[in-house]
Amino acid sequence: MNHLLLLNFGLSAYLTGLIWTVQLVHYPGFARVEPAQFAQFHREHSTRMSWVVMAPMLLELGAAGWLAWQGAALSPAARWGQLALVLLAWASTFLLSVPFHNRLGRDGYNYISIDGLVRTNWPRTLAWTARAGLLGWLLWEI
Repeated sequence: MNHLLLLNFGLSAYLTGLIWTVQLVHYPGFARVEPAQFAQFHREHSTRMSWVVMAPMLLELGAAGWLAWQGAALSPAARWGQLALVLLAWASTFLLSVPFHNRLGRDGYNYISIDGLVRTNWPRTLAWTARAGLLGWLLWEI
């Protein structure tokens, strides 16, 4: 159980650090890219970011499900709450962020789409932050 909790915390901490960097540095920087170079920039961003984020997100989803299933020593709120936070991050990713990325990939530089991407990234930023906090607290308690 402790190893499973530690695995979940490690994945969540990684994704939390990554999403805060994206939220405060990377996405706002999109607006500073020259419009003529934006299409290539966004294509490269999407390809490279996939390598950095997809495997950890998939691992986190599996580990969160495993913790919810096997975490009988945890309170039901902790077991299912941590999984709900992962599902919120996934829903936010695919229902909010991906459509903005698709729009930017299709239309190129568009400040309104960039601003929308920054604004709608907050739910997953907060979900991963809350999950890392919850798991850190659970580790502290054990």
